[in-house]
Amino acid sequence: MPGRLAAGLRVAGTSLFAGAVLGGILAAYVTGYQFIHTEQHYLSFGLYGAILGLHLGAQGLFAFLEHRRMRRPGRPLKLARSVALCIAAFQEDPEYLRQCLRAVRRLSFPGLRVVLVVDGNGPGDAYMRDIFHEVLGASDSAASYVWAGNFHAPGPPGEAARAVRHVQALVRRHAYACILQQWGGKREVMYTAFRALGDSVDYVQVCDSDTVLDPACTVEMLRVLEEDPRVGGVGGDVQILNKYDSWISFLSSVRYWMAFNVERACQSYFGCVQCISGPLGMYRNALLQHFLEDWYHQTFLGSKCSFGDDRHLTNRVLSLGYRTKYTARAKCLTETPTRYLRWLNQQTRWSKSYFREWLYNALWFHKHHLWMTYESVVTGFFPFFLIATVIQLFYRGRVWNILLFLLTVQLVGVLKATYACFLRGNAEMIFMSLYSLLYMSSLLPAKMFAIATITKSGWGTSGRKTIVVNFIGLIPVSVWVAVLLGGLAYTAYCQDLFTDTELAFLIAGAGLYACYWVALLALYLAVVARRCSKPQERYSLAFMEV
Repeated sequence: MPGRLAAGLRVAGTSLFAGAVLGGILAAYVTGYQFIHTEQHYLSFGLYGAILGLHLGAQGLFAFLEHRRMRRPGRPLKLARSVALCIAAFQEDPEYLRQCLRAVRRLSFPGLRVVLVVDGNGPGDAYMRDIFHEVLGASDSAASYVWAGNFHAPGPPGEAARAVRHVQALVRRHAYACILQQWGGKREVMYTAFRALGDSVDYVQVCDSDTVLDPACTVEMLRVLEEDPRVGGVGGDVQILNKYDSWISFLSSVRYWMAFNVERACQSYFGCVQCISGPLGMYRNALLQHFLEDWYHQTFLGSKCSFGDDRHLTNRVLSLGYRTKYTARAKCLTETPTRYLRWLNQQTRWSKSYFREWLYNALWFHKHHLWMTYESVVTGFFPFFLIATVIQLFYRGRVWNILLFLLTVQLVGVLKATYACFLRGNAEMIFMSLYSLLYMSSLLPAKMFAIATITKSGWGTSGRKTIVVNFIGLIPVSVWVAVLLGGLAYTAYCQDLFTDTELAFLIAGAGLYACYWVALLALYLAVVARRCSKPQERYSLAFMEV
């Protein structure tokens, strides 16, 4: 009873705290309270802006403290624990898969067991099995099996039992195992690896087939788990392998660094990383086996979930009260979309899993530090406040208000990028400020579209061997652009004659905005664009970074 009472009090206290945070932000937004402003309110600084500024400042501070903690030398690590590396593959680009498996061979961890599971068992998938044997060998230590079914479509009872036993024996007896199975989606692939391993290892590392692992990544993640028994899962620093392939992959590279080394580093300071990314993560196998069936059979609004697998794995760890961490000492490189439409589809899929998992994550706020509650509320509701602000300014404001909003967005982007330059020690991070335009024009409507289609399932992006173009993601972006252009035209039409002061602000603001874009685009063309035309250089540079 005392335990239940304490849990109930924590739930009530956390719920009140979440309500207070949301209520405070909402009150600041609705009242529009301003600390200072010019005579005609051309410039102002209010409570809502102060809250967002303090949030970004606190996030940056805790990220810095976590990085300082990560740089401390760790205790000598005894490599007595057993680890299995599970790789999920689906229609992978042959060269990416070769690079992934070659990196696996270089991992500095004795006795590592490797399980590659391919989502597909047809003739068009056999090349991945061939690459597996080409890189990892065809000796007694490496074995493969083409399974006509999978754990949830095993086939006739007698044959199914034999196939399951064969898969489990193959995975547990060989250092390198490759399973080609009936298509079922990424979660089915991951389930096969986890189920086949059973309790035969202490820790399970996850990886995607387009990922190049740093030789020390396994040891560094294991160090975090071994040093603190309260930690159930840990993720590493995921960087971009093909960042110089296009402008979208380059901007994704700076965004990735910010997401991992600021946002997740901050969460790690409080032990509540909310997503251990699929390319590089490690879990305690005992926990994983404990919730494996619940994880696989997850449903949402009556539909079986088939995306957001890594985020839900992380949430399952958090639901048991275990901490989740991030370490920048473990690194990898992974592929990212180089085309706008494929990137948009990827972001839509990730947004679906974010909002769905946000609701699940909220059930366990009381088991963790209050920062987890606070940050979830702020980041979860921020897109809605931002959309409301944009709509209001574009339809009820003045032309100067719209321009000031655009200037503010870029100013925040520059400040975040400047901090990232300092933290990383790399001036290339200044281009992070360009990502704000991509967020406002594309990612924001994609988030709303993700909510509207949240029960739609699938891998979300096509395999990398054959890129399939999906134009559905353009619908929300087109609608959003039409809304903004309509609001701009409406505001311009209803705008009274400009006063001399307002005209001066407009000219100065427009000039400043134009200078920003000219300077950044010129810098991009001089520093980044020329590298995009040298494919051999971009890959050598990428491997050197690891």
